[in-house]
Amino acid sequence: MTEIVRVSPISKSAFAPYGEVLDTEGDADKIINQGLCERYHDRATLDFGPDGRAGVSLFLAQRRMLPLTLEMVERHPEGSQTFIPMTEHPFLVIVAPDQGGKPGTPLAFLTRPHQGISFHRGTWHGVLTPLEDPGLFAVIDRIGTSRNLEEFWFEAPYVVRNS
Repeated sequence: MTEIVRVSPISKSAFAPYGEVLDTEGDADKIINQGLCERYHDRATLDFGPDGRAGVSLFLAQRRMLPLTLEMVERHPEGSQTFIPMTEHPFLVIVAPDQGGKPGTPLAFLTRPHQGISFHRGTWHGVLTPLEDPGLFAVIDRIGTSRNLEEFWFEAPYVVRNS
């Protein structure tokens, strides 16, 4: 029997075990640039390990549709990974708790427009999943020489659906 994963709206508290939600919620930390810019300071904990460095890449991901068949998740043991959409469209974020080195039951979240996310180092997560075109994202992640990708293929896929 196929297991169903229901999509929930993302919230900072529900997503906290896996990373941070990046948005301008709450008061700005500082007003800068002669009073013309609000700064929302230090919104993500970036971790690139002792021999890595931050890199900024652009990803152009293909649009996905719900229901979505989830066959695989991945994690980056050597560093965190941040997805910042370069459009106003929400996107799907899939995570799974670690259970003894393997992913547990996945969770699915839908961001709001103008929100990004940052996964903690070692968090099991689905691939970049835009639900609208273009799926253009700035991605901040670890650049280094050691292997920083681990994939896990589920024995039976999950189906991700709207709530």
